[in-house]
Amino acid sequence: MAVGSAIMPLTENREQLSELFREHHRRVLTAAYRITGSMADAEDVAQVVFLRMIGGNGPPVANAGSYLYRAAINGALDLLRRRKTAAAEPLEEAAGIATAGRGSSPEAEASSRELGDWLRLAIGELSPKAAEMFTLRYVEELGNREIAQLMGTSQAVVAVTLHQTRSRLKKRLMQLEQERL
Repeated sequence: MAVGSAIMPLTENREQLSELFREHHRRVLTAAYRITGSMADAEDVAQVVFLRMIGGNGPPVANAGSYLYRAAINGALDLLRRRKTAAAEPLEEAAGIATAGRGSSPEAEASSRELGDWLRLAIGELSPKAAEMFTLRYVEELGNREIAQLMGTSQAVVAVTLHQTRSRLKKRLMQLEQERL
C-alpha cells in the first residue's frame, strides 16, 4: 500500500514508518519550529508526533503527510499553551550559522525577538481552531482554500475565523506593549 493513498493505520509496518519519517520529518520539524521558535521544542514535538505513530496511538488516516503536518502544528500550539511563553532561539543559531554583519542592530534584533515572544504567547491563548488556522495561514502561508480542505470546513468559516483572530491578536499585542511600558 502506498504511503498516503488509501486509509491505513499509521503503524502498518516498519518500512512504511521509515518512509513516512524520511518524507515528512523535515516538514514536521519546520512547522513546529515556526510556531515554538525553539529548535529544542520543535524536536520534542516532532518526536512526540512520530512516537505516537510507532505506539499505535494514531488514527487511520487517508493522507499521512497532512495528518503529520497538522499533528506537528497542534503539538506545537499545545506546547505553547502549556508554557504560556516560549524562549525563541533564532534559526541561524540553532543551525550554527553566524549572524554577525547581517545589517541589523542589536536593538532591532531584540525588539523583533520580543515581538515574536509576545506573538507566541498571544497565539497560545487562542482557541485551538483559531490558533491552527492562523498558523496555517500566516506562518505556513497556506491559502484559505487549502486551510478549509485541510480542516474540513468552508472558506467562509476560515475567512471569518482569521479576521476575528487577527483582531484578537492585535488587541492582545497592544495590551502586552502597554504592560511593558
